[in-house]
Amino acid sequence: MAMRQGGRGDHTTSMAMALAVGVAVLFLAGVPRTAQAAVAVASAGIEEACQGAAERDAAVDYAHCVASLSSDREGRDAADMHALAAAATRMAVEHAAATEARMEGLGEAEGSPRARARLGRCTELYGAAADVLRDALDNIRARVYGRAVEQIAAALGAAERCEDAWKGEEETQGGGGGAVPVAGHDKEYGRLAVVALGLTSGIA
Repeated sequence: MAMRQGGRGDHTTSMAMALAVGVAVLFLAGVPRTAQAAVAVASAGIEEACQGAAERDAAVDYAHCVASLSSDREGRDAADMHALAAAATRMAVEHAAATEARMEGLGEAEGSPRARARLGRCTELYGAAADVLRDALDNIRARVYGRAVEQIAAALGAAERCEDAWKGEEETQGGGGGAVPVAGHDKEYGRLAVVALGLTSGIA
């Protein structure tokens, strides 16, 4: 009898171990799928939000909107339009601040007084834009969307006004040397600000 009871105990233990292993395997197998599902949901939310922004404002580049938000952790983790609008506006703030710093550095190294003055003008424009966008971000976080839309729209002009300063330089020099020194930064700032405006307009 003792031997039989021992056999039953071994069998029960084996079954328990097999069940535990099976549960562990199922759990581990489910982790990547859950992560993939979360990414898919986030991607779908970003795509839908960007599609709506592009429909509201033709200036919004849908592909750029999706790529920008998908590359940002806050954008990927956004649970709703409120969070996406905040992420896009923060990205615009950061880009405006980076462009301001870049313009300031170029101005300090510039030998031409005329070019230095134009770089100084662009530095002021981007500094002001960054400040206005920071206020807009505060308003988005406070859910004062209407005011945030007004502020983002006001900050959009920084890139265009900076380019205008260099158009004046081009005219002075007879059509040469009037390119904005950080044209790539200038263009990207404008695109990010437009995305921020398009998303925020959707919840205002």
